[in-house]
Amino acid sequence: MTTPDGNGGRHMIDVLTVGEAMASLHGAGPLRLGGSLGLSVAGAEANVAIGLARLGHTARWAGVIGADELGLLVLRTLRAEAVDVRAVRVDPEHPTGLLIQENRIGDVARVHYYRSGSAGSRLNPADVAAALTSDGRGGSGGDGEVGGGTPRVLHVTGITPALGPEPRAAIEHAVRRARELGARVCLDVNHRARLWDTTEASAVLGGLLPYVDVLVASDGELALVVSGGAEGALLAGVDEVVVKHGAAGAEVWTADDRVALPARPVPVASTIGAGDAFVAGYLSGLLDGLPPAGRLDRGVTLGAFAVATHGDWHGLPTREELGLLSLAAGETVR
Repeated sequence: MTTPDGNGGRHMIDVLTVGEAMASLHGAGPLRLGGSLGLSVAGAEANVAIGLARLGHTARWAGVIGADELGLLVLRTLRAEAVDVRAVRVDPEHPTGLLIQENRIGDVARVHYYRSGSAGSRLNPADVAAALTSDGRGGSGGDGEVGGGTPRVLHVTGITPALGPEPRAAIEHAVRRARELGARVCLDVNHRARLWDTTEASAVLGGLLPYVDVLVASDGELALVVSGGAEGALLAGVDEVVVKHGAAGAEVWTADDRVALPARPVPVASTIGAGDAFVAGYLSGLLDGLPPAGRLDRGVTLGAFAVATHGDWHGLPTREELGLLSLAAGETVR
């Protein structure tokens, strides 16, 4: 989707996401009992990029991977999903990060991270500057399928600045530069208590608010970045505040309105990746010019696809498949 910008130029990238992608191992039961593990790729920002690409948007993921087989897996997977990886940098000195998922009870899962000293934690402002240039070059990810241009939306999460001083500086540079370039900025708080404490997270993420157009958070996360809830965020200059309520649905606050939608009822296979899927759906609706209710509807629809299937992004729909959840239970598409 190529969209004219306000300066007579062309937007060739709909969304730029910046963060860490890792190799992901997942098994069917407790890790201590052994058994087989499946190998894939995960990472909040990469999940969002894949979700958007599946819906036909042009998405670029920027990050740092190791010069190893797991790094090649990340590149191969994102390329296969039509995500632009030209801004990816390969670091020969540090390994690609790893996470392991284990199912414990029903749809309750635990995730163990092995990212200390990872290549992804070496993301720096220069990497972001390269990702925001006209063609995204500067990394070593190789050629992608889409062209250059300022992204319409920059999407970041609260995970990346928690990885260390350099990633924090990278995200701070990214939101400031995106604002200068006229791109909209989406911040998903996505708080990870194992990475940093609430005091530090509040100070860093709250400092990003002057550059944020769309703020996404759960009920508990909203208080991390601003006082006064959604209304406080609007007073701080955020255009849209999207609050996720898990199984109870989501709502969006703007200066003119408040809209809430329930979650779509589906059998739950796994909740991992549901929040990223929701964000991908919401941003897709934003890019398509849908009103707030339409954006929420697409967000909860992608969230439902995510929880009804296993894998962080594997069950996300193409645009043609968005209507599948409206079919009767047990119906077969022929």
